[in-house]
Amino acid sequence: MVKRMSDDDSVYELTDQASLPDRSQLGPGEFFPVIGVGPHSLPWPKGEQYDPELLELGDRRNVVDKYRYWSVEAIVADLDTQRAPLHIAIENWQHDLNIGSVVRTANAFNVSGVHIVGKRGWNRRGAMVTDRYLHLFHHPTVDDFKTWSLENNVPIIGIDNVPGCGNIETSPLPRACVLYFGQEGPGMSPEGLAACTQILGITQSGSTRSMNASAAGAIAMFAWAMRHVHQ
Repeated sequence: MVKRMSDDDSVYELTDQASLPDRSQLGPGEFFPVIGVGPHSLPWPKGEQYDPELLELGDRRNVVDKYRYWSVEAIVADLDTQRAPLHIAIENWQHDLNIGSVVRTANAFNVSGVHIVGKRGWNRRGAMVTDRYLHLFHHPTVDDFKTWSLENNVPIIGIDNVPGCGNIETSPLPRACVLYFGQEGPGMSPEGLAACTQILGITQSGSTRSMNASAAGAIAMFAWAMRHVHQ
């Protein structure tokens, strides 16, 4: 039994360490040492979607069970048959971890595309390989991005707490649209704001002026899904 002193010098007991589960035996997950499944038993399943190398050596990727042992190409092709008509765009984001986080969340919502506006280069490690299953687009300028949105009839919905904005909790959201997020700190550029057909903010009740950009992205995607997926 492990004993630890509390702030008032009293002693409280923690669980006996010997009774804690062996983490190596826990199921698949991001924070566990063992992820995925091992080599597939014979006979192997048949189908063009299966990757022979994964069947032979095992599949340690962070994918849902349906896609175990599938090739990346086969997974993308299947996801393409059921993409949400939602796009995500980020303008000049500076932090790789934020970019990777919003890309990973976009994968979870199976969006049609993620658009990088302005600054292009980023370290994809933070995306935890989820970018391989998405369609990524780069637009050098806001004008290029706006042209794409007009040509594809996808309205740009800005997400930023600026004066005069609506609120994402109660405002209508088009089913087919692109949620547009400005740079960490400064927010959306004047060009970005002008390109939007609608600007929505996330209601906050604390002392902070703003929240993490990738967290705002996750909230906005969930708000869209509550309108168009879970109704």
